Amino acid sequence: MSVEVNNESAVAADLERVSALGRHILAELYVHPETDVSIILLDEEPMSALHVEWMDLEGPTDVMSFPMDELRPGVPGSPTEAGMLGDIVICPQVATTQAQAQGHSVEDEILLLTTHGMLHLLGFDHAEPEEKEIMFSLQRQLLEDFLGRPAPRETMD
Repeated sequence: MSVEVNNESAVAADLERVSALGRHILAELYVHPETDVSIILLDEEPMSALHVEWMDLEGPTDVMSFPMDELRPGVPGSPTEAGMLGDIVICPQVATTQAQAQGHSVEDEILLLTTHGMLHLLGFDHAEPEEKEIMFSLQRQLLEDFLGRPAPRETMD
């Protein structure tokens, strides 16, 4: 599986760790090993432009997900088909603000946003309370398994 991570922002980030987390999530959710995903870190201005273009909302946001092949998690012995999962765009400046507000590291916030974005690519949502509980529980579990410690507190509603 290919998890390509590019930093097009002015904020330094551990791209290999982000990629490793992406691979971990794909493996844990039984996504075919030949599935590709792209993660891009963008500064506030280009993230704001994407936010307006795709959501009709002003200002930068923390993370946006753009699914491609609409893959869903597989099950043991029956992974998904191979394909292009999609793109995740993260704004490290917004992540920095959120990390400070929650009292954890920027790296933890970027990993949290990566997990959140990956779950959106795999069809999870949090618009309804039941969906939110499922998505955020899985998000915490995946991140805790990867980190080997409690996950940072979510900054998203």
